[in-house]
Amino acid sequence: MLRYLLKRLLYALPTALGVTLVTFGLVCIAPGDPLNAIAPADAPAEVISALKATYGLDRPLPVRYALWLARALQGDLGESIATGRAVAGEVAAAVRNTLLLAGAAALLGVTLGCVLGALAGWRAGGVVDRLASLLSVVGVSVPHYWLGLVLTIVFSVKLVWLPAMGAGPGGGDAGWAWDSAHLRHLVLPALTLAVIPLGILTRTVRALVAETLGQEFVVALRARGLSGAAVFRHVARNALPTVLAVAGLQLGYLMGGSILVETVFSWPGTGFLLNTAIFQRDIPLLQGTVLVLCMFFVVLNLLVDMVQPLVDPRIVRT
Repeated sequence: MLRYLLKRLLYALPTALGVTLVTFGLVCIAPGDPLNAIAPADAPAEVISALKATYGLDRPLPVRYALWLARALQGDLGESIATGRAVAGEVAAAVRNTLLLAGAAALLGVTLGCVLGALAGWRAGGVVDRLASLLSVVGVSVPHYWLGLVLTIVFSVKLVWLPAMGAGPGGGDAGWAWDSAHLRHLVLPALTLAVIPLGILTRTVRALVAETLGQEFVVALRARGLSGAAVFRHVARNALPTVLAVAGLQLGYLMGGSILVETVFSWPGTGFLLNTAIFQRDIPLLQGTVLVLCMFFVVLNLLVDMVQPLVDPRIVRT
């Protein structure tokens, strides 16, 4: 077990290093001048040179990467070109909001997806199976931003039941509170974001349960007279490692793929921050946000790899 965990940790380290390299490189070679956010178009050449020296943009790309990586390892992601504030502080505040939204969406999507998928796989070919299959296809096909706009029109504009923007009264600038006023702002973006993991988990769990039910050990369990609940526990245990892996990936996608949903609902998370950084060509803010989101994927995959052997010890022996 310890050898397996050490091997997974060693795999994660070069992956994390590759993430930093790709994050830095792709952002730097993207078109556009980041100094346009703070310097006018007719700024003198000496002003532009001074600004480049201030933000380290006058140095060779490998040197800039090495300095940026060294600071990032110490928790320093630089300063935003547009606002002058520390990137780490802005990203930390946005990550808290995105974690809240992604957690609510994951709880809804994973729970419903597992329940519907298990019911559909247990009764393959029945009415529940057909409804769950239809829901999974719709879930993975409907664009996030379109669904968000539809929900906003229906529940905010027409029915006036739920707020359409912000993370709370006043946009959520005062911070999050577990009260009805803030929870009402969470409903629509969480529903919108939960649709894709709901569809993917429903389809995945349905296929796993249906496939496991056809295996010989299930036939043997039923022949021994085990109850349906006992058989289902064995089936669920065999399907759980794959479900954990898929659910972990979906949580990572919720963290990194919420840019359109957060933009539609003006939710002050990492997606909204990324959108702002892209349009302002704010390289330090863009790099810091992308780096944190990518590291979430690496950490989540590592955690899933560590939890899976606890569910199925056979994984360690493979």
